[in-house]
Amino acid sequence: MESKASVRYMRISPQKARLVVDLIRGKKVDDALNILSFNTKAISREISKIVKSAMANAENNHNLNVDKLFVKTAYVDGGPVMKRTHSKAMGRGALIRRRTSHVTVVLAER
Repeated sequence: MESKASVRYMRISPQKARLVVDLIRGKKVDDALNILSFNTKAISREISKIVKSAMANAENNHNLNVDKLFVKTAYVDGGPVMKRTHSKAMGRGALIRRRTSHVTVVLAER
């Protein structure tokens, strides 16, 4: 049995979020939370919230043992891109792309 938690439209680029998600994939939940707590990237706090939410889903909805859980899959998909313009010289404009991410974490029992 597995439990899942996800966050959509998170305001960080998928490339930056994947750097942190790659660190916890395949690890035990306690080890993953420990890694995230000592990581200096800003997205680490948000991903730890997602892991804790998946743990609560496993415990309350699926009656799984929290001590035996591990991160089965964790992935980041790209969301919609907000397009903004920045004024440049001689009347030109430059496009600014504000990227969003969809982060999903799946926990399973060993």
